[in-house]
Amino acid sequence: MDDQVVAESPRQADSHRPESEGLQRRLKPRQLTMMAIGGAIGVGLFLGSSLTIELAGPGVILSYVVGALVAMVVAYSLAEMAVVHPVAGSFGVYAELYLSRWAGFTVRVTYGLAQIIAIGAEVTAVAIYFGFWFPQVPAWAWVCLVSVGLVIVNALQVGNFGEFEYWFALIKVVAIIIFIAVGVALITGIGPWPAIGLANLTQHGGFLPHGWRGVWLALKMGLNSYMGVEVIAVTAGEAQDPQISIPRAMRTVVFRLIIFYVCAITVMLAMTPWSQTGSATVSGSPFVRAFGVVGIPFAASLMNIVVITAALSSANTNLYLSTRMLFSLSRSRYAPQWLGSLSRNGVPHAALGISTGGMIAAILLAVFAPKGAFLLLYGTAVAGMYFVWIVILMTHLGFRRRLGVDRLAKLPLKLPAQPVLSVSGIVVLIAIAATTFFVEGLQNTVPTFIVFLVIMSVIYWTLRHKAA
Repeated sequence: MDDQVVAESPRQADSHRPESEGLQRRLKPRQLTMMAIGGAIGVGLFLGSSLTIELAGPGVILSYVVGALVAMVVAYSLAEMAVVHPVAGSFGVYAELYLSRWAGFTVRVTYGLAQIIAIGAEVTAVAIYFGFWFPQVPAWAWVCLVSVGLVIVNALQVGNFGEFEYWFALIKVVAIIIFIAVGVALITGIGPWPAIGLANLTQHGGFLPHGWRGVWLALKMGLNSYMGVEVIAVTAGEAQDPQISIPRAMRTVVFRLIIFYVCAITVMLAMTPWSQTGSATVSGSPFVRAFGVVGIPFAASLMNIVVITAALSSANTNLYLSTRMLFSLSRSRYAPQWLGSLSRNGVPHAALGISTGGMIAAILLAVFAPKGAFLLLYGTAVAGMYFVWIVILMTHLGFRRRLGVDRLAKLPLKLPAQPVLSVSGIVVLIAIAATTFFVEGLQNTVPTFIVFLVIMSVIYWTLRHKAA
């Protein structure tokens, strides 16, 4: 950051420079795009959507549209800052520069922990998916097998990791496109099957069977499905030509996610009654159930392969994200120095080892609480991500105030209508977090996170006192 826009202490400036991090800039633009899609399209769409459908019925389509708008504001805010500060710590570093050191510390710890928990949720989902074919095999066996594979992939040089994730994510992107195409054919009657039409969107209780309250409550889980767009900013420290690749990738990712989520959910709900795809308990993918209901031979099994790939891709990206956040904390001297060590191929192996904690938790939950494991892990990560997104938008407000008119005009990508959109995003996120108490299974997530935030604050002030 040769032309830093804020005054920094020597320690801050050194620890935030990309060249001092030791990471290798080997991630290509196409890999960045697919990594972001891979991180965002996973459990939230293919498994968690069964919960949102149960809450809102066909009205969940509106929940995903609103969630997409909030995600777009966050994504563009991050892209602005990542172009100026292309570092691995991403919004954790930005929060430290433009808000406070406390904000920089807590948002990095929260995000790292949320990703570790999300890894556990994803591998637990893989075990649920495999149960479609092998109901007699215990879930923990699949969790163990998947976990080992993910650690091996993340131990690769970042360029090789990016290439692996590119093809991994491409599989589910192509699969979603095929799913949408097949669904449209079934709905319109193209092919040998009779037209399903759009009756399933208005029958069985109407488009809003649970009213606008259901749409709002479903937004909590629907919004979490988009949480993954921030991966592009986190990869900035290892991206080639970040001033060019980050804006390009961010534009592509946001619009693709909106199309994939909204179109896929709409097609699925038109194919089969929402009462048959929604479920208050997580026992399988509603996309697999949708194909099972329409009766296309082998379609359900093929879709199950896709959702397994999606979960593996998302878990793979989440492991990368949590590893880089722990690495960033170490380089900023908020965590032991050994967590910031790099292997010969430029991978923070020590941080990677700690990040596997989420998978260990998933194994234990799969053994002792297989039915409630997914929702417990998934719900715990939700509240933490609300905090992360709120801090990102607050940081963006500070970033805009201190950037200056000349620098702002030169940004390759800008969020319009500022500060209205950032402030509106903060208000919506706070309102969503405040109403999680009315969603079954999420009542305790915000209070639990508040306790966690207090504990983090105590740790921060203790560390700062020792440093002083």
